[in-house]
Amino acid sequence: MSNAPALQLRNVDYSYSGRNGPVPAVDGLSLDIEVGSFLSIIGPSGCGKSTLLRLLAGLLFPDRGEVLDDGQPVGGPDPRRGIVFQKPQLYPWLTVGKNVEFGPKMRGLPRAERKRLAAQYVEMVRLTEFAKSYPYELSGGMQQRAALARVLANDPKVLLMDEPFGALDALTREHLQDELREIWRSTGKTIVLVTHSVEEAVYLGTRVLVLSDRPARALADIPVSFSTNGTRGLGREVKARPEFIKVREEVLRYVWT
Repeated sequence: MSNAPALQLRNVDYSYSGRNGPVPAVDGLSLDIEVGSFLSIIGPSGCGKSTLLRLLAGLLFPDRGEVLDDGQPVGGPDPRRGIVFQKPQLYPWLTVGKNVEFGPKMRGLPRAERKRLAAQYVEMVRLTEFAKSYPYELSGGMQQRAALARVLANDPKVLLMDEPFGALDALTREHLQDELREIWRSTGKTIVLVTHSVEEAVYLGTRVLVLSDRPARALADIPVSFSTNGTRGLGREVKARPEFIKVREEVLRYVWT
């Protein structure tokens, strides 16, 4: 097995085509994302955070430099890299259980196995009693849980999350932050989270990457060394701790630069 980081960027540049020529979005960015880590990415609105995530996913390709998955060039989308978007990407004509089954079905898994997987991940996101419900019957937070279960059922090596809680109310957001930490601990997945919330970035991440205004460059890569083990449901208490506040203030100094 390779000892390479889960994902790497090497001197990556990326520009969009604009009316008056190229619009730089990412500039000379290099990054190692270690296996099993939880990387939070934060920066000004429009700075290139989502572009960076799409480069890691293989949905975009760099103009210069390279993106590596386990040491190999990323050539396009791959189920090894699952993506959760801000808006839940669920099929409205399928129940929660059938949505979660969809990926394993497309991979050709036998019916009994895909049903077992669906039940496992629906339970993991605490939606077992809603397995036969349709997306329109669920709250926004429950839909996002279902979307997360659907991605996890494909057993990705890396989970890429593009502001998945951004459209939710504050209380639901806090609950889902705790759920995500538990899933990360229990599965050992590598997670990359794009967020606008400094508190969310620090609470969830093992490190926080702060990006500059567009084009995105790395301003700071800050380790989160304090532990939140055993803090399920105690997010507010954790966020009041001196060690949390210290890291949050360090991140904020760069965000406000």
